[in-house]
Amino acid sequence: MRMISALDGAWLLVESRDTPMHVGALLELTLPEDAPPDYLRRQLARMRAQRQLAAPWNLRPVEAPILGARLPLMREVRDVDLDYHVRHSALPNPGSQRELGILVSRIHGNPLDFHRPLWEVHVIEGLEGNRWAMYAKIHHSLIDGVSGMRLILKALSTSADDPDTPPIWTVGPRRARRPRVAGDDGPAAPPRDAPAAGRGPGSALARTGRQARGGLRALRGLTGAAGELTRAAFSGGALQAPFRAPSSALGGTIGGSRRFATQQYELEQLKELARAGGCTVNDVCLYLCGTALRRYLSEHAQLPRRSLTVGFPVSLRSADDDRVGTAIGTLVADLATNVGDPLERLEAIRASTAAAKEHLQAMPAEALSSQTVVVNGPFILGLVAGLKGRTPRPFNMLLSNVPGPAEPLYFAGSRLDAIFPVSLVFHGAALNVTCISYAGTMNFGLIGARDTLPHLQRLAVYLGEALDELTGILLGEGASAGR
Repeated sequence: MRMISALDGAWLLVESRDTPMHVGALLELTLPEDAPPDYLRRQLARMRAQRQLAAPWNLRPVEAPILGARLPLMREVRDVDLDYHVRHSALPNPGSQRELGILVSRIHGNPLDFHRPLWEVHVIEGLEGNRWAMYAKIHHSLIDGVSGMRLILKALSTSADDPDTPPIWTVGPRRARRPRVAGDDGPAAPPRDAPAAGRGPGSALARTGRQARGGLRALRGLTGAAGELTRAAFSGGALQAPFRAPSSALGGTIGGSRRFATQQYELEQLKELARAGGCTVNDVCLYLCGTALRRYLSEHAQLPRRSLTVGFPVSLRSADDDRVGTAIGTLVADLATNVGDPLERLEAIRASTAAAKEHLQAMPAEALSSQTVVVNGPFILGLVAGLKGRTPRPFNMLLSNVPGPAEPLYFAGSRLDAIFPVSLVFHGAALNVTCISYAGTMNFGLIGARDTLPHLQRLAVYLGEALDELTGILLGEGASAGR
C-alpha cells in the first residue's frame, strides 16, 4: 500500500455521481497511408496483450468499513482486466467533430469504478478524413496536468516508422528526489551501506521524529499560506484574492452529465498577440475565455456586474518530476468580464495575473507547498459536508495551460494531429477550460455541466470570434479561428 497526499486524497473525498473527479485527454490521429483495414483491431489486440502495468495505472483505492474507498491509501494490484479498461467504440462513418464531442461527453460523465484501478482508455474509430481517436481518463488523485502530459509523451514516438509504441498504462513516472525547502530539516538520503530504513536500532524513534518534523512543517506551511491569503484579501490593487467570486450562472449545484467542445488555434498567432499586447500567451487565453463568457452570459441576461474570476493552476514540479499525484499551486485572476473595451479588458487581465504570480513567487517555500490546500480547502470541506457549492467559492471557473511537445508525435505509425484536454467541474464552478500546446498549435478543451451550460459549443465558437477580434485590433488583420 502507499499513502497519497492530503490534496490528492481530497479528490477522492469529493467524488460523487454528480462530480466525478477524473481528468482525461482526447488524442486525434491520422491513420498511416498503408494502414490495413484491420489496423485498429490489431492495435487493440497488441495493447491488451501488454499486461505489465506501471504506477499509477496499477493503483486501486483501499476500501474501509463506513468510509468506503475514500481513504488516502492506494493498493498496487497485478491482476487487471484489460478487456474492461481498454474499450472499443465506433462513430457512424464518417464521424464529425460534433459526433466525437458527443461521445466523449457521454463517456466523461460516467464515474470510474472504485473497485478497480482508476482509469479507462477508449479507442474510437470512424472519424472523417481517415482519422481515429483515443480517449483516456484517470482519476485526478493520481495525476495532474503536467504529470499526465509527461506520461502521454512516454507512450508516443517522434518517428512514424516505430510500430511498437507502448500503451500508456505500461509507462510510469520516474522517482524524483523530494526537493528540499527552506527550513526542511528532514534526513538526507542514507549512504549506500547504511542499514535499511526500519531495521537499525532506534528506527522506531527515528520514524517518530521524522513524522513529528513533517507534521510541524505541514502546520507551518498551512499557517504561512493562510497568512499570505489574508494579506492578499486586503491588499487591493490588481491582486485578486479567492472567495470574492460573484454569483453567476456558473455557480450552484450541477448534475453528472457533461458537454465537451474543442477549438484549435495556431500557437504563433497567440504569441504574436502576446507580443503586441505586452502580455503572455496565458493572458491571451484568459482574454479569449473572458470575452467569450461576457458575450455568452450577456445573451442570456446573466452577466454579473462584478467581474468573474478564474482559478488557474501552476505546476510546482521540477523539470524531471513526474511522480504520482498532484503538485500544483492555484492562482486567482480577474477575467474582466465587466470591462467593455477589449484593450482595457486585456490590460486588466494582464495586471491581475502579473500580481498573482508576483504574490506566489514571494511566498515562503513552506507556505507555497500548502497554498492550494488553503485556497481550495474551505470549499472542498463544504463539498465533503454535502453543501454542494452553497458555500463561498474561491473562483467562478478554472483554466489551465499545460505545455506540450513542439514536434509532431506518432502512435504505431499514426500521426497525432491534436491533444484536447478533458478536465473536471464541480458544484459552484460549472466550466473548466484547459489548453495544451502541441506542434505549433494551441488546443482548447472545454468541459461544462450539461444542464448549467446547455450551449457549450456556442461558447467555443465565441472563443474563435474573440481571437479574430483581438487580432484585428492588435495586428490589423483577420485570422482563422481554427476548428
